[in-house]
Amino acid sequence: MGKVVIIGCGNVGMSYAYALLNQKSKVSELVLIDLDKKKIEGEVMDLSHCLAFLPSKIKVKVGDYEDCRDADIVMIAAGAKQEDNETRMDLISKNCVILKGIVGEVVKSGFKGIFVVATNPVDIMTYVTWKISGFDYKRVIGTGTSLDTARLRYLIGQRINIDTKNIHAYVIGEHGDSEFVPWSGANVGLQNIDNFLNKDELEEVCREVREAAYEIIKRKGNTSYGIGVCLVRITNAILNDENSIITVSSYDEENDIFMGLPSVLNRNGAERRIYVELSEEETEKLQNSVDILKEAKAKINL
Repeated sequence: MGKVVIIGCGNVGMSYAYALLNQKSKVSELVLIDLDKKKIEGEVMDLSHCLAFLPSKIKVKVGDYEDCRDADIVMIAAGAKQEDNETRMDLISKNCVILKGIVGEVVKSGFKGIFVVATNPVDIMTYVTWKISGFDYKRVIGTGTSLDTARLRYLIGQRINIDTKNIHAYVIGEHGDSEFVPWSGANVGLQNIDNFLNKDELEEVCREVREAAYEIIKRKGNTSYGIGVCLVRITNAILNDENSIITVSSYDEENDIFMGLPSVLNRNGAERRIYVELSEEETEKLQNSVDILKEAKAKINL
């Protein structure tokens, strides 16, 4: 069975915790760590009172960094909140400082598992976690464009009235404004997406995916449920040793950055990437994401 530690128990951390309890998984112990000890004491009580009616038997407790020592996964959701007028990149300096302290303490505990990072800008914060931890890059994963991919499949499914599970399309690149969809490889069942939506409709779907977080934040102040479920999907892929393909933020050796590309997840972490054949236009879009992430990486002080 598995042990998961959540560091940062705000909206994202607690949405992950709640979603994890509501699914059958190999998690047997869930530990919450946050600066606000009273709040997480209340969260642990509240979650524990659900256990009689949940599909999994999971021990939930308040913890500290020492609990990371024998954890399988440490998920980091701590960080400054993205405000209505901010992009994810605006959070770099604030969250870099926060993650430096957290990752150092986790490593000091003797942690030997896998880091999963949800803090934005997630590609840069995953890179920061990797550099500070000194871990093999396979064992440091960001949520990347997993949520964007889920949003994409939902929006396509709504438009063409097809179950999202039969839509095979990905959002890749930066988890941010330069992300894009390689439509040349997108399929519904075995048919290319062009048989269902025209160029204008595809561009509209892309725009809706890119702007989804801004629209949600404008209305409710944060995004949490979607990313919480994506974190559960990543957790299950790791603990079940699934070799599942998910668009997480994984390491690109050629460019020395982390970014969202289809990656094979198992007990070793992000074991390898799946090659994506791109058109000339899509290659330019990917390079644009690479350039933006390199420029952002140059701003961090490690």
